[in-house]
Amino acid sequence: MRRGVRDGLSPSACRGEPLTVYGDGSQTRSLCYVSDLVRGVLAVLEKGDDLPVNLGNPQEVTMVELAQIIVRLADSKSAIEFRPLPVDDPKQRRPDISRARTLLGWQPEVALEDGLSRTLEYFRRVV
Repeated sequence: MRRGVRDGLSPSACRGEPLTVYGDGSQTRSLCYVSDLVRGVLAVLEKGDDLPVNLGNPQEVTMVELAQIIVRLADSKSAIEFRPLPVDDPKQRRPDISRARTLLGWQPEVALEDGLSRTLEYFRRVV
């Protein structure tokens, strides 16, 4: 089964397989590297506040840009294939982390390309 960018970074680019982008790829997502997220969750637990706190990365990237970055970082020949956009696919994902910044002094530290590079290194080891 081929997995695309919509499902997250997959080993497809490492194998030179096509990456699937749904719709025209203009929908945005924000990606937060796992170490940043874990650090945020621990900060929430340590604070002990009962109100919700959004964690994530407020920097958005379009899905087509994400696919292009993955192909470039993987030094891959993967093509980007477009498929119809599912009806329930959100156009934008961008968390408001202002409460996390104020309450916890938390914000993501790992840049998108750094996190993707680390993830690609993992896939190169296991694929």
